[in-house]
Amino acid sequence: MSAIRLIALREEPLSVDEVHASVMAAGAGGIALFTGVVRDHDQGRRVTALSYSAHPSAEAELRRVAEQVAEKFPVHGLAAVHRVGDLQVGDLAVVVAASCPHRAEALRACRALIDELKASVPIWKHQRFSDGTTEWVGSA
Repeated sequence: MSAIRLIALREEPLSVDEVHASVMAAGAGGIALFTGVVRDHDQGRRVTALSYSAHPSAEAELRRVAEQVAEKFPVHGLAAVHRVGDLQVGDLAVVVAASCPHRAEALRACRALIDELKASVPIWKHQRFSDGTTEWVGSA
């Protein structure tokens, strides 16, 4: 059975409970979960809203990233779900989770998953600021 339990890009609001449940395993002594939330500021400017766009290959690339993490850590389950479309301040933008035999492994695997997702999955953020300006931010 694959350790990769849930990989998705979604326009609908994300569920922490769904991601957590997807990585549950009898042999997992630790589950680490990370949520990325739309904040109200960036580099001293007030953010009013943002949108995420993804390349058609983004979900496949996200799966590839998860497979790499699964090869490096003793994971029982990995999950990553990222929003696309329009989001408001306070919305969940991304939820990732890793379950492993021990907490330290789960924490390291979860961190590796979110860090590599942000570094290499082709998802772009378009921020809107209170002064009417906008900005595209590289890879989400």
